[in-house]
Amino acid sequence: MFVSVSRRTDIPAFYAPWFMGRVREGFCLVPNPYDARRFSRVPLSPRDAELILFWSKNPAPLLPCLDELDARGYAYAFTFTLTPYGPELEPGLPDAGARVETFERLSQRLGPLRVDWRYDPVLLDARFTVSYHEERFARLCERLAPLTTRCIFSFADPYPHLHGRVRPAPEGEMRVLAAALVRIGSAHGLALETCCERIDLSDLGIAHGACVDAGRAARILGRPVSAAHDAGQRPGCGCVRSVDIGAYDTCPGGCAYCYATHAAARSRARYAAHDPAAPSLTGPLPSGARVDERAMPPLCEAQTRLPL
Repeated sequence: MFVSVSRRTDIPAFYAPWFMGRVREGFCLVPNPYDARRFSRVPLSPRDAELILFWSKNPAPLLPCLDELDARGYAYAFTFTLTPYGPELEPGLPDAGARVETFERLSQRLGPLRVDWRYDPVLLDARFTVSYHEERFARLCERLAPLTTRCIFSFADPYPHLHGRVRPAPEGEMRVLAAALVRIGSAHGLALETCCERIDLSDLGIAHGACVDAGRAARILGRPVSAAHDAGQRPGCGCVRSVDIGAYDTCPGGCAYCYATHAAARSRARYAAHDPAAPSLTGPLPSGARVDERAMPPLCEAQTRLPL
């Protein structure tokens, strides 16, 4: 199985010690997002976790752990989000220069194929205009394009819990900006793909992408990968199946547009009370908890040897 670490919270940035403890124990317990008393037991041995996908805006705290992951035989890759919004909207992040340096270190160690760049979400409003994004994207592209193979982006969704902090972008503005991003990316040899976007931008040369992509995974692992679609994701998602070991409302980063944090105070409180030795990111199991085994068939096809 593929393991996502994590779409629901930034484990590399805030919970690296917990994750490494779970790696050493060989499993973790994942809370059901809809039932606080139900947990899944997810095996994390290198045999079970065929590929680990790290999702992060600041994976620097995990970098010292990569030697151990390598020594234990894990295959892994990163989806690294770098956006141009600053501390007003992203208060829990280091400055952009430090994060670009982290991106460089990761790419130099792992190679461009194993470090995707997410320019996501794209906010379009009176402050974050098309010209604003053109200028900032061009600066980032100049630094990051040689370090990755693609840039994945999507336009911000106005989730109800954001209480109007995000407005839906008009399709005309989306298309104008997308054309500009393609022009800038092409000048640097960088392919662009969208994530969970309903708008069709194929006429601009932008494909509907998949963050957990079977083709990319096959190139990383050196063997064929099943393209089983992840039916548990939102409409428009093209990702293959993976198991997410994170939990909602646990990220203390405080990003104003976050889809995974419904209550910032709850997230901060959970982070403050976090126990790195607990089997679950959310701490000890509550009374009466039920634990189910999470078994998934392998996604990697067995390698065959040609007769000599």
